[in-house]
Amino acid sequence: MVALVARYLVLAGMEDEVAAELRDFAPFARAEPGCSQYVVHRDPAEPRRILLYEQYLDQGALEAHRETPHFKSVIEGRILPKLERREREIYNVVG
Repeated sequence: MVALVARYLVLAGMEDEVAAELRDFAPFARAEPGCSQYVVHRDPAEPRRILLYEQYLDQGALEAHRETPHFKSVIEGRILPKLERREREIYNVVG
């Protein structure tokens, strides 16, 4: 099992738009065969901060996720240009 934690800092004024795009995107990610969890969180105190928590069966499933048409269209095409910063961390299950 591989977990990905992504932290987004959205450009000012784009917060609601990015949140809506992620809300619409999430069911497509969850439907991928190797995705076991895809959850979008938003900081209530700072709406520009968004955290994604994703789990995949293995590294190959995570890589396949990044190659899907919906990832390329929505994440790379529409969301990344609206971010001030994006940080990603990958973790493996212990045990």
